[in-house]
Amino acid sequence: MPIQSHPVYAEFPAVNFTCGAGVAIFHVKSERVVLCYHTLEHYWFLPKGRRDAGEETRRGAEREGFEESGYRNRLLPLPIRHSQPQAAESKLLGEAKVVNVVEPIWTTLLPQSKRTQYLLHWFIAETLPPDLETRMGPPPASRAYQEPPPYPTNLRLVDRLALEPDGYEPTRYENTGVDSDEANYMSYLLPIEEAMEKLGKNSMREVIAVGWERIQARLAAEMGDTHVVAGPAS
Repeated sequence: MPIQSHPVYAEFPAVNFTCGAGVAIFHVKSERVVLCYHTLEHYWFLPKGRRDAGEETRRGAEREGFEESGYRNRLLPLPIRHSQPQAAESKLLGEAKVVNVVEPIWTTLLPQSKRTQYLLHWFIAETLPPDLETRMGPPPASRAYQEPPPYPTNLRLVDRLALEPDGYEPTRYENTGVDSDEANYMSYLLPIEEAMEKLGKNSMREVIAVGWERIQARLAAEMGDTHVVAGPAS
């Protein structure tokens, strides 16, 4: 596991701060994850990038995942141990804490230049089920991003997997990149261990490892095999 950094104080004006999002896209049923490869610079990576101005970070993660890999995806609610509070209205109503949430599973701070800070949130997503892929149809010729519906709150993951026939292969679309550099990307659905080996020892490897472990935790909880500890850390 990468060493966690110490919390820091820092301040940046908007002109010197960039917010981005990345995503590990799993095809859960076949136990594979999407990995991108730069064909000119010869390295493997998870899709990521800057969010557009005014864009919500979670949407940016899904969009970057699609543009750089060609795989449509949606963020997956998981039993993540996090530090976000429960919504005030749900407390007033006496509602139980939400166990499965969509939150960044890892956050990276990178210097983008001598004066500019880059903050990158990593999320976990899944490839789309075949019926949803069919309903959405091919991407538009304009290349305008089509945001898929979010994962249904009342759909168990074990039931979601049953929606796929055995041997189903998620659709990968060609030419989804938005610039000349992204035109050099290829992407592959790889077995999880193979993908981690190709990434080497870095935070992207940890994103895959933690994401897959949390997916397994959700499945186990739904099948009654274990009690999942998740939610706010405090």
